[in-house]
Amino acid sequence: SQGSAHPIVRPAWNDTVIIKRLLDVGAQTLLIPFVQDADEARRAVAATRYPPLGVRGYSAAARASDYGRVKDYAKQCEEEICVLVQVETPQAIANIEEIAAVEGVDGIFIGPGDLAAAMGHIGNPKHPEVIAAIEQAIRRIRASGKPAGILSPDEAMARHYIEVGSMFTAVGSDIGILARNAEALAGRFKHPQ
Repeated sequence: SQGSAHPIVRPAWNDTVIIKRLLDVGAQTLLIPFVQDADEARRAVAATRYPPLGVRGYSAAARASDYGRVKDYAKQCEEEICVLVQVETPQAIANIEEIAAVEGVDGIFIGPGDLAAAMGHIGNPKHPEVIAAIEQAIRRIRASGKPAGILSPDEAMARHYIEVGSMFTAVGSDIGILARNAEALAGRFKHPQ
């Protein structure tokens, strides 16, 4: 059976050129990293919109428009693009309400690893101060009328953040899944010492 999952593409940075390329190849949902304030959120949204609403460069025959075969692609694509912004520092967390208020921001994702590092707890997203900051951020995002998201490969933490209010929760990564399964497979064929 066909699933209902939808891919989310994370550009390397909040960069108009990178975002344009991802949209032109057909990405519809973008997770823009390291958005610190409303201005940076506006820049992220503008990169996904054609003028006069933004600065996305027009291409008549990009893959996103099925090489020019999607009628009125340039006029309707905005309705099909989802812009998620990532808050990863105490400064960004402090600006949640103004980021959430930006027209075109569809959701806010919390980056727990970078947030932990920025809070002085590098490598420890389970530090009580980090957990408290994340819980508060999820509640504030939801109170602002936007869905909140987070990544947690720890199943118990992922379930906890879902209970707090995370609406889109990443519970693993492609690299992590590949590495753990490769290790398990190799372990089953390892020669005894």
